[in-house]
Amino acid sequence: MRDPRYDVLFEPVRIGPVTTKNRFFQVPHCNGMGHAMPLAHAAMREVKAEGGWGVVSTEECEIHPSSDLTPYVEARLWDDRDIPALALMCDKVHAHGALAALELSHNGPTASNLYSREVLLAPSHQPSKYGYPAQARAMDLHDIAEYRRWHREAAVRGMKAGMDIVYVYAAHDLSLAMHFLQRRRNQRTDAYGGSLENRVRLLREVLQDTREAVGHRCAVALRFATEELLGPGGVELAEAQDIVGMLAELPDLWDVNVAAWYNDSVPSRFAREGAQEPFIDFVRKATTKPVVGVGRFTSPDTMVSQIRRGVIDLIGAARPSIADPYLPRKIEEGRVDDIRECIGCNICVSGDMTISPIRCTQNPSMGEEWRKGWHPERIAPKKSEARVLVVGGGPAGLEAARALGQRGYEVHLAEARRELGGRVTREARLPGLAEWARVRDWRLGQISKRANVSTYLDSALTAQDVLDFGADHVVIATGCHWRRDGFGRTHGMGIADFAGNARVFTPDDLMDGRWPEGRVVVYDDDYFYTASVLAEALRLRGCEVTYLTPDDTIASWSANTLDYRHIQWRMAELGVTQRVSHMVTGYTGTTLALEQVWNGAATALDCDAVVLVTSRLPDDALYQALKAREPEWADAGVRNVACIGDALAPGLIVHAVYAGHRYAQELDAPRTGAVPFKRHFHHDVPMAE
Repeated sequence: MRDPRYDVLFEPVRIGPVTTKNRFFQVPHCNGMGHAMPLAHAAMREVKAEGGWGVVSTEECEIHPSSDLTPYVEARLWDDRDIPALALMCDKVHAHGALAALELSHNGPTASNLYSREVLLAPSHQPSKYGYPAQARAMDLHDIAEYRRWHREAAVRGMKAGMDIVYVYAAHDLSLAMHFLQRRRNQRTDAYGGSLENRVRLLREVLQDTREAVGHRCAVALRFATEELLGPGGVELAEAQDIVGMLAELPDLWDVNVAAWYNDSVPSRFAREGAQEPFIDFVRKATTKPVVGVGRFTSPDTMVSQIRRGVIDLIGAARPSIADPYLPRKIEEGRVDDIRECIGCNICVSGDMTISPIRCTQNPSMGEEWRKGWHPERIAPKKSEARVLVVGGGPAGLEAARALGQRGYEVHLAEARRELGGRVTREARLPGLAEWARVRDWRLGQISKRANVSTYLDSALTAQDVLDFGADHVVIATGCHWRRDGFGRTHGMGIADFAGNARVFTPDDLMDGRWPEGRVVVYDDDYFYTASVLAEALRLRGCEVTYLTPDDTIASWSANTLDYRHIQWRMAELGVTQRVSHMVTGYTGTTLALEQVWNGAATALDCDAVVLVTSRLPDDALYQALKAREPEWADAGVRNVACIGDALAPGLIVHAVYAGHRYAQELDAPRTGAVPFKRHFHHDVPMAE
């Protein structure tokens, strides 16, 4: 069943004392569950193993209270009491023939110790990066010996838990082993500082310690950043080549990438598939040990190309394994067209950043494997012969129709426009967002295979049309539109001068092909990606653009998806003027009246047009009309009408996809209890008498 071109992807690879069954390697990635939600974490990793990944890794694993990462929820091996949680993951992963890998880390000055309240440790005295604005103290030789002991003991605990691969972590500017390599963090004058050989010393010792402690049973992997893109203060490619040369044969596996995280997991808007190749391709030539690398791989042809050309031996993936845990299995079974490709939006990253369980725009089951019993490939069959009418073919409607069709229901999908995809189709035409169309394309591909799902384009329905259709269940997923009155976070009453002003545009106007010209202000009271994308599009059309926001920085929420720095770089590259901490108070003629947020100072800005990125309103007129005629439902055979996605409450695309999937999962399923998902409880808490 498998295309012979992809046979190389399914060859076993020897990694020290263990062998992975294929070349698919889920590299360590955060998930917002970690030590706090071990059952949910284990279930999520299990689905990866079930989906064919040969190696399934944890996230960062704290090895000691002085490496506490609170509020971020990662794995933990402070003492033996932490073993059972990771043993659970190992058991789940091993049940499907995959290897389990553990990424040990002490984050030094990039820890927080907010929970443990230990003093932070670092190669030299320096400010902390997270937590309180305090400092990390310089480690003395006793501290270094203790760190080595903590790491050794954590490795043994990992082996006891059942891990097959144990990582030494020197990447992402997030571990002591890497901090000792960096000139900006290591100003020591002893045997652990100064020359490159000295700065590499601790990393070499920790690798040797780990091999001695667990190498007889576990492979020892080194996760290493070959470039930080920071110049001489950071690890640079030339220096990384020397480091690899020094340590070439010491680890059993090289896992190589670019630091920091925002350069490693770059959003698709700013980096193509396989973009890390120029920074890692030298490693394979310098060692006989296998090499794993990442690049948001979704195409099996790209994977094969990198292996055939000797770039890497193992296909590393975090985000693609989140979007489709079954990616390897689909390639193996000759179902490449069924791969749910990662769109590179980095909503998965936002789970870690917002201290919440992981989620995915493409894969609504991600993070819900244990909590709700959802599976990315399987869904309960229908429980009735009901007909379902889905009105609206955007991300919510498409996912509802797809999943309902998978369950076996007779589904009819009506879309008012002449194309499906809704906001996804429209936004994917903007600069850098083309890969977001995969949200639409994958669902259309799945729907096209189901005879029980019918689609109707150019079909704007009235309430009477819906009642006449004769569906048992009606789902309204008609989306939303951007407001043009200025109402948003800052302007609770809107801006009077915007009403009926021909110089005021919304994102919908631009996506509909109505573009302003000349001097344009993009006013962002939304704080995510939309304003910067529109600013870029306007600059590419020759407009003089000012990015204006009441916030203290542009696109602030994009820090949660690792876009922020790339957006800043792009705006600077394009010559977009930024004006922050200013809100609009009026717009007369070509003069925009502004007020400084913090001191109330009034200023003015001349412009030919304003593009408002403030807030949105649901397009719920059809739903409201049907609700008004609820007494007529029974006679029309309608059992219920639901409103989902942006038509209920405008949000991100991930919210719309989740809403569509949840509707499909819960149709004909009675709700039990006030909380519709399982939670972790600590049963050792004493009960009140």
